Amino acid sequence: MTASRKTSQFCPNCRRLISRDEPSCPYCGLKSPGSWWKNNAFLRLFHDPELFLTGLSGLNIALFALSLIMHPGGMSLGMNPFGFLSPDNRSLLLLGATGTMPIEALHRWWSLVSASYLHGSLLHLIFNLIALRQIGPLVVQEYGLARMFSIYTLGGIGGFLLSYLAGVPFTIGASAAVCALIGAALYYGKSRGGSYGQRVYQQIGGWAMSIFVFGLLVPGINNWAHGGGMAAGVLCGLLLGYQENRRELPGHRLLGAACAGGTILILLWAVATAVIYRFF
Repeated sequence: MTASRKTSQFCPNCRRLISRDEPSCPYCGLKSPGSWWKNNAFLRLFHDPELFLTGLSGLNIALFALSLIMHPGGMSLGMNPFGFLSPDNRSLLLLGATGTMPIEALHRWWSLVSASYLHGSLLHLIFNLIALRQIGPLVVQEYGLARMFSIYTLGGIGGFLLSYLAGVPFTIGASAAVCALIGAALYYGKSRGGSYGQRVYQQIGGWAMSIFVFGLLVPGINNWAHGGGMAAGVLCGLLLGYQENRRELPGHRLLGAACAGGTILILLWAVATAVIYRFF
C-alpha cells in the first residue's frame, strides 16, 4: 500500500482551495502557493491578514502580561479604571519604554520601536487593540500587509521621535503606531476621492477627531506621539503608495520584512535583558 500525496490546499494568501502544483494562485495571483515556506505556520502570518493582526494583538497582550509579572507588587489595583492593572514604571523602563529619560540617560534609541508594544494599564491596552482591529483591516486592504506593517512600525517611531524632541520624559503605547494607520487611511481617502474615498476619509476622520478630543480631556495622554504618528502615516502613505495607484513591489515586501525582523530582534533584546536584570 502506498501513501497518497495531497494534491490540493488552501492558498496561503486568499484561502481559496487550489491545486498544490499551481505555479500561481488563479484567484489572487500569489506565486508558488504550494511552496513549503509560504505554508509555514510562522511565515503564513505575513500572508494572512487576519492571522497577522491576531498575532500583533497577541504580542501586545503578552508584553503587557510580562510587564505585570516583572514586578507584581508594584501593579495598581485601584478603583480608577484608567489605572486598573497598571505595571510599575521600573518594569516598563526595563522592557523598553521611551522618552527623554530612557534615550538621553540610557542611550536606548531602540526604545522608539519597543515602546509601541507596552501599555500602562488594562484599559490602555484594550483601547489600542480595539482601534488596531477596527482600522488595521482597512489599511491592509488598501495598502497590502507589507506596507501596512511598515506604516505601523515607521509611524510609531515617527510619533515617539517627535515626542522625544518635544521633551516628553517617559512614554509608551501602541497609539502612535495606530495613529499612523489613521494617517495613512486619511491620505488614501483624500487621494483616491470618489464616493468610496470620501466615505473612508469621513469615517477615519471621526477616529482622528475622537483621539484629538480624548487627548485634550484626559490628562497624561501623549498628544505629541499621536500627532507625530498621524503625520508619519500620511507621509508613508504618500511615499509608499496604495494598491490602486501602485501595486505591491518587492521593495515594499523587503521593507515590511525589515520592519518585522528589526521589531522581533529589539523585543527579544528588551525581554531578555529585562528578565536577566529582574530575576537573575
